[in-house]
Amino acid sequence: MIGVIADAADQDVVREFFELFKTPWEFCRKNQRYDVLLCAGGDVPLGASAKLTLWYAGRKNRFDDKNEIHVGDQRSHASTLMYLGQRIPIYGETITFAEESRGLLRDESSNACVIYVDKNSEGVFVRIGYSLLSEIRQLLVQGQPSSNAAIPTLELHIALLRDLITNYGVPLIEIPPVPEGYRFIACLTHDVDHPFIRHHRWDHTVFGFLYRAAFVSLWKFFQGQMPIGDVLRNWAAITKLPFVYLGFAKDFWREFSDRYLQIEKGIHSTFFIIPFRDCSGKTSAGLAPSFRAARYEAKDLINTIQKLVDAGCEVGLHGIDAWLDPSEGKKELEEIRRLTGVKEIGVRMHWLYFNKKSPIVLEEAGAAYDSTIGYNETVGYRTGTTQVYKPLDVSRILELPMHIMDTALFYPDHLGLSAEGARALFDCLAENAVKFGGCLSINWHDRSIAPERLWGACYRDFVDELKARGAWFATAGEAVSWFRRRRSVEFEKDPECPTSMRAKIPSNVSCELPGLRMRIHREQNVGESQTCTPEAYVDVVITKGTESQSVVSQ
Repeated sequence: MIGVIADAADQDVVREFFELFKTPWEFCRKNQRYDVLLCAGGDVPLGASAKLTLWYAGRKNRFDDKNEIHVGDQRSHASTLMYLGQRIPIYGETITFAEESRGLLRDESSNACVIYVDKNSEGVFVRIGYSLLSEIRQLLVQGQPSSNAAIPTLELHIALLRDLITNYGVPLIEIPPVPEGYRFIACLTHDVDHPFIRHHRWDHTVFGFLYRAAFVSLWKFFQGQMPIGDVLRNWAAITKLPFVYLGFAKDFWREFSDRYLQIEKGIHSTFFIIPFRDCSGKTSAGLAPSFRAARYEAKDLINTIQKLVDAGCEVGLHGIDAWLDPSEGKKELEEIRRLTGVKEIGVRMHWLYFNKKSPIVLEEAGAAYDSTIGYNETVGYRTGTTQVYKPLDVSRILELPMHIMDTALFYPDHLGLSAEGARALFDCLAENAVKFGGCLSINWHDRSIAPERLWGACYRDFVDELKARGAWFATAGEAVSWFRRRRSVEFEKDPECPTSMRAKIPSNVSCELPGLRMRIHREQNVGESQTCTPEAYVDVVITKGTESQSVVSQ
């Protein structure tokens, strides 16, 4: 059991952090002996003690004075730490220590230690030179700049804490973010922005299509980035366009649902659909640009929606003003409910419009979840995590972060990658998903497998690679439901064996999703020299059937 000491203002961060690092904990009580004391603010209650004490703070404090710890440099600005060869961005204050501590955690620029260890007869004391809770709040509320997008920072904070606990001789149990029978979750999603080229008559969308199909594709061919077959397909689409307008030829953007169902071959993906036509919506400062407005509305796709629902796919809201106005959000959600017959509808905002108050607004509007948080200009971890999480100011709605978007990969004004470059970046994120678990969320737009983009081959490669790496493919709603199940787990002491803990699943939790596992880490007693290995833990399945169950830690 971890006893946590924190300021009252940080208790919301503590609660959410321990939903992501799902392990037994409680706010520290007086006269209690814990396995671990995690001190991140406030005062240690009278008589509280532990085998291992971890003290996080980014500036010198009374703990340092009391224990005569010699501090080094203090930084009030962002820095980067090195942890077992991995970079951890720190967005707040850091402090270094004069004593050497075998180098588990060092400042990247100065190579100074950011961790200090003292062992005595009372236990092990570890001083970590940054504020854990401030960093977690920064990630969940503000997010990371695009320069650090490739770093799963929050997961690395969890990994460091886990290693500190097990490496100093304390056993640990947790519910990892890994579905039973799989290595991680993969969520395939599609923002439906332009399902009909026929609806676009000499607007910026058509002009952009003609320019890229005629000239950019030829330039890419000479650069070795596009095969001649794709160039010919684009030119054929240009030739076909007048006949599409006249109704003599099929709309080559209209067939997106059939193409995706063919590529995904039984995988259930999620399609976010715009509710109303010719509505550009608002920004925080006024009206949004007119070209944000879609040239279709959800009811234009009623047959497609039914086909997707019948195939087991999910249809969500590609919101216009739901991020800003709860009354408009209710109207937008209700339109998707009416067309799908589904009560629980998730949201991803068109153009990824979002602000700090959006989770509260979406919760009031009645959204089941949100999947807007991500980058327009790059790919990676906006909030530093692979996991579904609850924004700090809401009570119910969960956030499924978006990690990879096709336009961010390929647009020249974003990353502008070739297919090979996109695959290399994708492999890094997929490798992190295997390492940390959680959910890797991909957004491939409706028209991205049609002329002029023709990014279908790359998407097909991504899907095949996810299969090979052992992913559970879930709709956005299923992924969120699995994380809700994980969040419902409660730990309690075994009344027959007070030194053991058990995990309980409420009996009303659905058993249709993959199960959970309890991971039991053995103590390592290796100090700061290494991280724990897979051989250092065992996994036990804890969810089978619908009854309340428990498993005792070993």
